[in-house]
Amino acid sequence: MELGARLAADSDLDIVVALARSGIEELRPLRGGSLWAEIDARTEPLDAVITTELASTEHVVLVGTIDRTVVGYGAAHELSLHSGAAVARITDLYVMPDARGVGVGEQLLLGIEDWAREKGHAGLDSLALPGDRNTKNFFESFGLVARAIEVHRSIDP
Repeated sequence: MELGARLAADSDLDIVVALARSGIEELRPLRGGSLWAEIDARTEPLDAVITTELASTEHVVLVGTIDRTVVGYGAAHELSLHSGAAVARITDLYVMPDARGVGVGEQLLLGIEDWAREKGHAGLDSLALPGDRNTKNFFESFGLVARAIEVHRSIDP
């Protein structure tokens, strides 16, 4: 089995859009997921948003592969800090459920890290929903640790 990650090409647009939709729908029912979907998740039309990112030097979109078949994707963008430095904000990291646990996510994260290093970024940043232990543990295995806890309470009008 050959694992890999590469820059997404225009020809990958349909599969990346489908994976993005799957990722959003997978997170939506989790604790904090419905509000995340309204604030932080990608918005439609996904094909237009992702097409713009594919052409941008401030974004990176990668596809993860098993034997050259796309089974996941990752995306990040530059996030400027007040100091003038920047970090790479990982916005998407999704692998099809049947392809998890073999290293595709690791390939994607390492590819994003390589992009960030080449751009001279000061670090990596991302988000994990509360209770999503798999994502938290995955990020921690690469040295990403919690730096903030966002809180929310709904109110009746």
